[in-house]
Amino acid sequence: MRRVQSQARVPAVSAALHRADRPLWTCAVGGTGGPAPLGPDTAFRIGSVTKTFTAVLVLQCRDDGLLDLDDPIGRHLDLPAHGELTVRRLLSHTAGLQREPYGDVWDTLRTPELDRLVAELARAERVLPAARRYHYSNLGMALLGQAVARLRGGSWAEVLAEKILDPLGLTATSTTPGPAAATGYLVDAYSDHARPEPNLDLAAVAPAAQLWSTAPEMARWAAFLADPATVDPAGAVLAPATLDEMRWPLTVTDETVWAAGFGLGLLLLPQRGADHAAGPGAADRVLHVGHDGAMPGFLAGVYGRRGGAGTPAAMGCAVLGSAGTAGALLDLVHDLLATAAAEDPAEIAVWRPGPPAPDRYRGMLGRWWGEGFEYVFSWHDGALQARGADDPPGKPPAVFEPLPGDPDTLRTVAGRETGELLRLTRDGTGTVVRMHWATYRFTRRQETFDGFDFRAADGPDTPARR
Repeated sequence: MRRVQSQARVPAVSAALHRADRPLWTCAVGGTGGPAPLGPDTAFRIGSVTKTFTAVLVLQCRDDGLLDLDDPIGRHLDLPAHGELTVRRLLSHTAGLQREPYGDVWDTLRTPELDRLVAELARAERVLPAARRYHYSNLGMALLGQAVARLRGGSWAEVLAEKILDPLGLTATSTTPGPAAATGYLVDAYSDHARPEPNLDLAAVAPAAQLWSTAPEMARWAAFLADPATVDPAGAVLAPATLDEMRWPLTVTDETVWAAGFGLGLLLLPQRGADHAAGPGAADRVLHVGHDGAMPGFLAGVYGRRGGAGTPAAMGCAVLGSAGTAGALLDLVHDLLATAAAEDPAEIAVWRPGPPAPDRYRGMLGRWWGEGFEYVFSWHDGALQARGADDPPGKPPAVFEPLPGDPDTLRTVAGRETGELLRLTRDGTGTVVRMHWATYRFTRRQETFDGFDFRAADGPDTPARR
């Protein structure tokens, strides 16, 4: 923290690390630029981290039946143009809509109120065809936030407070800075002079970048994005399955490097864990999920960590700084997450014996073959699971749940072939002798697709009986 603050010349840096198994860690270096001392309660502008809140509001509306992600945005806002763009495309920045509202808003520092934003929408360009590629758009996120406000019958700020900030106890997160906020600066490239930047009210574009917050509250928010079941066990804000959906990558931000992806309003950054020498698919599969933020005089990095050896539950980090050009701040959040997991890893959970698998499934556990490959079916944590015999330890297994009233037909609810059926076939004694997973045949011994069994007693050229 101190090295980055000094070398990057940031007037104020505040960071916090949240994890379920340790007290909150905070660190603040520098000064606010005003009479208030710098500390963990100092508010900074978080810029586009605001988009993650708007995205959660949109998914809440979907879960409550108020919209569908494939709805055209014009179904929920009366728009003179671009109303055919879908909610899903706008959330994932693949709608092709231009980056900002019509006009040079970052030159004039005047952003439109809702009436003017809508009236001038016909003058905004579709710079790319929808679904062509990733193209970041503050305008698109602003439209989503205003649609949420209309659906809920309040302003975007009112809906945000009711649906997210109050339930999660984020009392210091606000659309306004408050008296003890840090001043944002532009630091001269060739001297030590720092000049305050103007505080811009984004008006109708507020759902894209208006919020202010503290490092501890943003670390908690990052932990929620990564592990909602721990931070919000009652699902008061959003169901964990919906966050899983938001974290699924819908596009990459660069066609050649593939270093970052975008889900439903969330930026996804794969990381190399401590055991990266083990190669792709090793046990240290790690993802940082969250968003960066930039506004005049401020930078913010807010990310939660998922996966990898040593990662505890509900791990999130926020780094907030009062300089608009200190890019090292955006790397620092990832360094802090990785360092904490490596140097202070989560304790390894003690394995304890559990109950046996149900009689119905006990005899089918073990090795099966499908498509020429070997799989291991097992019973763990109260569910039937399967993984490839050669899968690396860090690859999540497929998990199955029986259909109601039909225990020999199971739905894949996680991992490989999620959504597909697993059908069990039994012989006259009740023994499972064959399975079909996503319609592919699985047998106890390796067979060709036309049923040839290399180890059949009938002879080398005799197909096995099905």
